[in-house]
Amino acid sequence: MRMHFLSIFLCLTLGLQAAEPVSAKLSVEERVGIQDLETIKSISELAALKSDNSKQLATDGARVAVRRFSNFNFLPEGRTEKLDIYLPPGAFKKGRPAVLFIHGGGFKTGDKAEFRSASVSADLARAGYVVASCNYILFSKKNPGVWPQNISDCRNAVRWMRQNAEALGVDPSRIAVAGGSAGGYLALMVGLSEDRAELGGDKDAKVSAKVSAIIDMYGVTDSEHHGKDTLVNAGPEAERLFSPIAHVKAGSPPVLILHGSADPTVPLKESEDLAKAMIAAKLDHEFIVIKDAVHTFDLHPTGSSWSRVSMYNGLINEGANGSPDVESVTIDFLRRTIGQ
Repeated sequence: MRMHFLSIFLCLTLGLQAAEPVSAKLSVEERVGIQDLETIKSISELAALKSDNSKQLATDGARVAVRRFSNFNFLPEGRTEKLDIYLPPGAFKKGRPAVLFIHGGGFKTGDKAEFRSASVSADLARAGYVVASCNYILFSKKNPGVWPQNISDCRNAVRWMRQNAEALGVDPSRIAVAGGSAGGYLALMVGLSEDRAELGGDKDAKVSAKVSAIIDMYGVTDSEHHGKDTLVNAGPEAERLFSPIAHVKAGSPPVLILHGSADPTVPLKESEDLAKAMIAAKLDHEFIVIKDAVHTFDLHPTGSSWSRVSMYNGLINEGANGSPDVESVTIDFLRRTIGQ
C-alpha cells in the first residue's frame, strides 16, 4: 500500500500562517490581549493571584487581558517542548472547565505562542476557560519518526492538566481538546482514538487522557489523495491507523468542525467526509463552513458568513449566520459540552 498520508501535512508548512490583523507594530500579546505572568515560577502560585483588570487590549474594544504563564514542563525530563497556561481575567477560581489547544504548522513547524494559538487561547480564557497551549515533537529530515510520539505528547498534555487540576483551578472531568490544521488532526486523534501505544497512548498510565469535547479547525482527515510516501514507522496499516475518520464511533466525545470554503491547503471535502462519518455513527457534532475563508484562521476569520449542520441526539439541524466570526458559536459549543 502506498503511504501518502504526510505530504499534505508537510505542505501545510508552505501554507498560510494565522490570518493576523494588519496592526503591524504591536506584539502578538498586545494584539490579542495577553498579560504575561513573568514573576510566577510555579503553578502552585496561581491560586494566590488576585483580580487584575488594569491591562486592556487597545486594538480590540478595550477587552480585559487574560493572564499567561509560559514555558512549563509537562513532558519527561530531557524533552524541550513546553506548555503555556492562560487564565481567565479576575481572581483565581477553582473547578473551571479547561481546553488544551494544539498549534498547527504541518507537523514540521509552528509554536504554542504563534498568533493563532495565542488568539484562540485568549478568546477562550476570556470566556472563562483555563487554556493550555502545548508544543509537541516536530518532523524533520533528521527526526522523521515522530508518529505516534506527536499524538502521545498531546495526550500527555491532557494528563498533565488533569494531574495538576487543583493547582490550575480546573475541573478534571471537564477538559476539551482543540487545534488548528495539524493541531486539528492531533486534537481529533487525541479525542477519537483509543489510548493504545500504536496510537500514541499509554494503557498503563495512572492519569487518563480522555477529553469531553473536540474542536477541529480545518484539520487533515484524508489519507488517500495527498501524494508521496512520507508516513514513517507506521507499518502496512498506517493509512487507516492514522486517519481520524477510522476512529469515529458512537460514544466518542462531541466534535465541532470549523472549515473555510476557500481553503487551498486542506480541501473542504476532508471535513465533509468527517462529518458524514459522524452522522453515520450518530455522533453528536457541529459542522460549520465559513464562506470564502481560507486556511489558518483563528475564531475571527475573514469571510462573508457561515452555515452550520449539527446533530445532537440523532436529530439534524441547520443554521446560518451573516457574519464569518465563529467565537460565539465556539463558546456555545463548549458551554454545551463542558459547561461554563
